Amino acid sequence: MRLILLLGLAGFASAFSLRTTDPMLTIIAADLDVSVRQAALLASAYTLPYALMQIVLGPVGDAIGKSRLVRLALVILSIGLALSAIAPSYGTVMAGRILAGAFAGGIIPASMALIGDRVAYEDRQVAISRFLLAVILGQMSGSVVSGALAEWAGWRVVFGLSAGLTALICAAAVIGLRNEVEKRSPLSVADAQQRYATVLTNPASLFVFATVAAEGLLIFGIFPFVAPILMAHGASGAFEAGMTIAAFAIGGVVYSAVVRRLIHGLGQWGMMKGGGLCCGVAYLVASFPVPWPVVSGAFLLAGFGFYMLHNTMQTQATELAPTARGSALALFASSFFLGQGVGPVLYGALADHTGFPPLLLGVAALTAALGFVSVRLIRR
Repeated sequence: MRLILLLGLAGFASAFSLRTTDPMLTIIAADLDVSVRQAALLASAYTLPYALMQIVLGPVGDAIGKSRLVRLALVILSIGLALSAIAPSYGTVMAGRILAGAFAGGIIPASMALIGDRVAYEDRQVAISRFLLAVILGQMSGSVVSGALAEWAGWRVVFGLSAGLTALICAAAVIGLRNEVEKRSPLSVADAQQRYATVLTNPASLFVFATVAAEGLLIFGIFPFVAPILMAHGASGAFEAGMTIAAFAIGGVVYSAVVRRLIHGLGQWGMMKGGGLCCGVAYLVASFPVPWPVVSGAFLLAGFGFYMLHNTMQTQATELAPTARGSALALFASSFFLGQGVGPVLYGALADHTGFPPLLLGVAALTAALGFVSVRLIRR
């Protein structure tokens, strides 16, 4: 429990910094004199480096120790967030977000891999769900705090708060994890290639990674556009966007409270199907002209469904290659955040031509089918 608490704090910091940008994109755009579409690229500036750096950080964690990687990543994440807060221009804010995202990628996957090393498989999904609760609370706090604080004090204060919080958690992790004993091995390109080859020899790996990439693209690609979407539903700005994104996280909290019952009642395959279906229904509701609180309620359902699907995929990923678990979780996270990084770019281009309601309808249909298709492919 002590280990999961410390790793949970680290995951909280990573998730908090990830979700701060989404609710305040319109404020950032106005302050830096760029379009909302350009401001949305700041979300991709965090998630794409997060995804791509996994290729490097996964083998590093396997070689030097996952707890050491978590501590190093927290240090550099703090620096990147501080630079984002004081950056004088759009380009320098982009650079700060890239640095922060690149090393935030060393926290959550390495933490889950370490849990996989310490917890037996039959108890692992529940253990990961407890860690995931801290990540969810970080996402929820990041969106709520940024949505409210940005309107009152400005977006720079939000990034500064995120940097300070991460620095405090970094200090706790450096002290609390210093006695964590892990086997070390040589770090080399050949060693990294061998670890990835071990992961990819499992025929289920590609389907697991494809599923989480689709999750990131379909479910999270719309998040940077929540504020402009809600304006068509009667909302006024960043506060409502923050509350709506927080509702998604609340759905994850509800999931963590009933995860044991879901596992016993539905099993892993049933949870995957039900999770995708919940997300599809939620985005279908959001495509209709309903008041913004109804959209927030739909996002709560989407959050519940997403974590049903995603937590199951996380647990499966820990068993793809037990001897190269850090590398397996790195590819898992890389796939997930690659989808998240591509999503805003793709959705921004599509929304310019179709508007948001048709876009949400298409996302709803694809997401509802995702769990069913994934179950069939992975089981086969």
